[in-house]
This record gives sequence, structure tokens and C-alpha cells, in this order.
Amino acid sequence: MATITGGLRQTGRMFALGGSVLGLMFRRPFQFAEFIQQFWFITSVTILPAALVSIPIGAVISLQVGSLAQQIGAQSFTGAASVLGMLQQISPMIVALLVSGAAGSAICADLGARTIRDEMAAMEVMSVNPVQRLVVPRVLAAMGVAVLLNGLVSVVGVAGGYYFNVVMQGGTPGAYLASFSALAQLPDLYISELKALIFGFIAGVVAAYRGLNPAGGPKGVGDAVNQSVVITFLLLFFVNVVLTAIYLQVVPSKVG
Repeated sequence: MATITGGLRQTGRMFALGGSVLGLMFRRPFQFAEFIQQFWFITSVTILPAALVSIPIGAVISLQVGSLAQQIGAQSFTGAASVLGMLQQISPMIVALLVSGAAGSAICADLGARTIRDEMAAMEVMSVNPVQRLVVPRVLAAMGVAVLLNGLVSVVGVAGGYYFNVVMQGGTPGAYLASFSALAQLPDLYISELKALIFGFIAGVVAAYRGLNPAGGPKGVGDAVNQSVVITFLLLFFVNVVLTAIYLQVVPSKVG
């Protein structure tokens, strides 16, 4: 019972931190220099892995879908299935996992180290809000990088899928592109970018919360980093299911 109560308490505090971050995003002064520094750092640690990971994943999806389409005689829909799967589902998840795994762990470790050195308490004594000063720029940077990185992953993944389907499986370039244009619609891009934005926010908030609340000592910071990554992964998969279900109910499918 105590474990359940403690878990609910931690969850409530994390949601409270997320609400505080949303409220402080529009309050001056905005830490622009900190935002730029964190934006560049997150970009530098995620852009190359994202591009490298998206190529094999796009290729695997394209090859698997193409093979299945050949078995059921639906080769003309290979492009639509591959690209829509990459755009709506795979690309935001790749971005989310990289942002939370690479950038989120670094954010958690940085804030955790500051916390155990009592820097957060010192800032509060000087009437400086640690959330506004340190957390908000990091969360905004994670959100911005996630949105931009999602576009890169989508383009690279689709290009890799196109190459492997057309070159490796002997598909027709015209049919690949025609099926995508016949079934895809602009809201597919909107939901992809919205997912990336929300995933970046979740990754930043969870990493910041665990960094601000380590168990104590260097070992506590290390445990907080591991916990932040695991919690973020679980939340991302759950939120992805919810967003996908809402999107499929709200946005009508395009008939080719």
C-alpha cells in the first residue's frame, strides 16, 4: 500500500512540474542563452544517430511491407503503407527514444548533480526559480529539436524505404509514389509533428523531475537517470497509443 501511495505521489508531483513548466513558458524573463545552448547540445547528440537509425528502419519496413504486398497481390499500395507507417508511427518514436535516451539522460544527470550540490536550494534562497531558470529552457529545447528531428527522420526513412523497395525488390517508382499521394493527406504530417512535440515535452519533463529529485549522492543521480529513461519510454508508448486512437477516430481516412 505504501508503494502504491508513494508512486501516486511521485506521479502527481511530476504532473505538477509539467504544469509549472507550461505556465512558466510564457513568463518573463526567458532564458534565451540557456535555450540556445541546450538546443545545440541536444541537436549535436541526436541528429547523427537519428539519421543513421532511420535508414535501416525505413528499409526494414519497406522490405517487409513490400514482401507482404507481393504475397497478397497488393504491390500498388506498398508506397502508401511504408510511408504512412514511417511518417505516423516510426519517425516520432525514433525521435522520442533518441531525445529521451541521449538528451534526457544528460538533462537528468546535469540537474541531479546540481541538486546534490545544493545549487537548487541556493537559487531558491536568492529568489531565483530553478524551474524557470533551468528546466523550462531544457524542455523547450527538447520540444524544438524533436519537431525538427522528426522531419529529418521522416525524409531519410522514406528515402531509404523508396530505395530498397524500388531497387532491391524491383518495384515501380511511379506506383510507389502514386499510392502514397492517393492515400496520404496533410493531417498525417500534422499528427507526426504533434507527436514529436508532445514526446519532446514528456522526455524533458520526466528527465527534469528525476534530476530535481534524486535519492541522494552520486549513486542516486545514476539511479535517477536510469529511472527517467525507463519512465519516459513507458509514457511515450502509452501516449502514442492514445494519440493514434484519437487521430484515427477524428480524422477520416482518405479513399484512394
